[in-house]
Amino acid sequence: MGAKLAATRQSDHVDGALFSPRPATGSRGKLIWSPLLAIAVAAFAVEVPFFFLGTPSGHDVEFHLYSWLEVLAQWKQGIVYPRWAELAHFGYGEPRFIFYPPGSWTLGAILSAVFPWKLVPSIYIWLVLMGAGASMFFLARQWLDRRDATYAAVLYAVNPYHLVIVYWRSAFAELLASALLPVLLLLVLRAEEKGRRITLFLALVLGAAWLINAPAAVMIHYSLALLLLWITWQRRSVRVVLVGAGAVLLGAMLAAVYLLPAIYEQPWVNIAQSVSAGSRPLDNFLFVHTTDAEHDAFNRLISWVALAEILLTAAAAWMARSWRSGHRALWYSLVAWAGVCALLMFSLCNPLWDVLPKMRYMQFPWRWLLCLGIPFTLLTALGVRRWTSRVALCLAMLCLLAFVWHHFQPPWWDTSADLREMQDNVASGAGYEGTDEYTPAGADASSVDRDKDKDALRVTVEGPAHAAIRVSQWKVEQKIFTAEMSEADKLALHLFNYPAWRVEVNGRQVQTGLREGTGQMLVPVEAGANRVQITFIRTWDRTAGAWISGLAVLLTIMLLLRWDSPSPTK
Repeated sequence: MGAKLAATRQSDHVDGALFSPRPATGSRGKLIWSPLLAIAVAAFAVEVPFFFLGTPSGHDVEFHLYSWLEVLAQWKQGIVYPRWAELAHFGYGEPRFIFYPPGSWTLGAILSAVFPWKLVPSIYIWLVLMGAGASMFFLARQWLDRRDATYAAVLYAVNPYHLVIVYWRSAFAELLASALLPVLLLLVLRAEEKGRRITLFLALVLGAAWLINAPAAVMIHYSLALLLLWITWQRRSVRVVLVGAGAVLLGAMLAAVYLLPAIYEQPWVNIAQSVSAGSRPLDNFLFVHTTDAEHDAFNRLISWVALAEILLTAAAAWMARSWRSGHRALWYSLVAWAGVCALLMFSLCNPLWDVLPKMRYMQFPWRWLLCLGIPFTLLTALGVRRWTSRVALCLAMLCLLAFVWHHFQPPWWDTSADLREMQDNVASGAGYEGTDEYTPAGADASSVDRDKDKDALRVTVEGPAHAAIRVSQWKVEQKIFTAEMSEADKLALHLFNYPAWRVEVNGRQVQTGLREGTGQMLVPVEAGANRVQITFIRTWDRTAGAWISGLAVLLTIMLLLRWDSPSPTK
């Protein structure tokens, strides 16, 4: 996509010379490899502390790493697109992969299959920071020379919020989504000139956002709406809005394989737990206080980082104000975007978080720092022209991070032994803690005792009957066993109930129940011999989502081939 846009940029004009880069010097190889090398070195420098302290163990690290390991294990069983996380809640399971987008766990599982496990998190972080920097370089190169664009790329790759994600949050999917934001801005600014083709490219970006991280996708869609409305008002043209609307629709269709099941099956899980106390926007605005000391420590950390980035962005915008005369669309778009991102992080905007669709499911208002990174980076590169000042800015950022590190909350660290323990828990089937919001409705994850349930029997009798039980197959999506019963009774399974499980007893489908207190599956059986087969079926929403995405991909390919002819030379 980047190559196609770059090939046509010389013939496209927005606000005069908006997309006319400065003359390039040097060989083509140098133009490509020199910036990439700088980004690679900066991304590697971020990981230097790993050699001495271990792997950062942020808030979400176990969620992601266990997901990668489980996906890899299911691939080895022939399950291409996992849906049920078998080992969550220490073997009771949860439909994690229905609700969490596949982008990050697919990449993580691929890396886990190729590289030594203890290196996988570090390699993932390095690759994602590289991708974010390369994306920013392509954006910045539209207006800046190679050196300045390289500075912007490095600054974006290692901007303060990315470092918070790396060291304190381990939000690997959100970090991956950062590479989409520079492309989003470029496509929006070009929407009026290349409407049809840009619609397809925008749709690909929006579809990728849904497939990488849902909160980031929400921010990207709101950012798209803001930028489109702002540019429409500036240019007095509704064409840009129509391009955006078409892209939103096509992007949702491309991601329907994930979106439709995730939306339809929400009533089947405890999704409301995602905005419980401590995870609500109300508890996470900048500088708020709660009754949780650990929560408040991180909130102070992220609040000072956010405030510093907001002030630096404002200062950079002021320093770059002379640049706006020739590039009004870009400068005003960056300032408006930065202003909205900053305001949404403060509690005075709480009513908006309650009213705007899906905003509250973003949980943390400071997540808008992900989007603020674009204005922060570009305005800094445009406004801070002296290299001594740029170096001083980077040093100030490092000092700020060192300050919050030592005064509010130092990062946690996992050793090689900790990573091996995760690997062993998956290989042995012992399992791991699940997530509250993905726990099946009616189940109580808190009732699952780690020590007791690691070796729990997979099938037990609920009532007074005696039974001879033999498990012949206990795989992720299919479980088969026999039960010779002394009388009719119910069998309790080491498995949480979920509507996608189809249960057959002696070839006849039966209605399952929930065990009171735990929510595990209860299967009714008759006296005598019973053969029980439990299958995780493909529900209609999964089938429909796959068909919609497949058709959208075909449509996109056909339109790209149709509109791919080069523009006539004028």
